[in-house]
Amino acid sequence: MADEPIRITRGPGGEVEAEGPIDAFAASILHRAGFLSQPVLHGTWHRLPFDLGTAWENEHAAFAAEMLIAARYPVALGPTLRPAQPFGPAAPASARHFAAGTPSHQSQPTRAPSARR
Repeated sequence: MADEPIRITRGPGGEVEAEGPIDAFAASILHRAGFLSQPVLHGTWHRLPFDLGTAWENEHAAFAAEMLIAARYPVALGPTLRPAQPFGPAAPASARHFAAGTPSHQSQPTRAPSARR
């Protein structure tokens, strides 16, 4: 891995994009967070879909940054991409539904009956 960070920023047109030393594993992490990959003349452009709202973009950009950091990639997240609430280990709701083999309608865990006297 390189010392140069993967930069996740909001571009001049308002699009959220990831740039820097993105290898195949980092690209798969970005894809998992909702980023699209498009081939361009100088390589691959990694961006979030357009027009899904600032809150959605911030949430998914922060989620991507957190997953990349967990995989020990250096990451620079743009200051305009910070989520409204502090982000933690939980994935955005839309990303949780894409987990392999995980139905989107998981039942709540059952509680043990309480002993009554």
